Amino acid sequence: MSLRSTVHAEIAAVAAEQEKRMPPITDGLVMLETEFDSLCFALLVARMEDLTGADPFSEMEADDLPVTVGDLVALYDRAAARKAA
Repeated sequence: MSLRSTVHAEIAAVAAEQEKRMPPITDGLVMLETEFDSLCFALLVARMEDLTGADPFSEMEADDLPVTVGDLVALYDRAAARKAA
């Protein structure tokens, strides 16, 4: 499963578990325009750290906060590249 697929699947799983309705999950989806709240995001980040072994939020600047799902995928891509180096 690709990193993109994993992020999309985990967003869907967390949303379902937290009973949040989500539009179709695409890279262009703006997270703040959904019911995916801060608790959902915290659960997602914890799951992604478990799955990838990376926490991209520990090394980023506030200006780099992801806005869209695609931004989030790119953040994890960069973290995976740093971890592999």
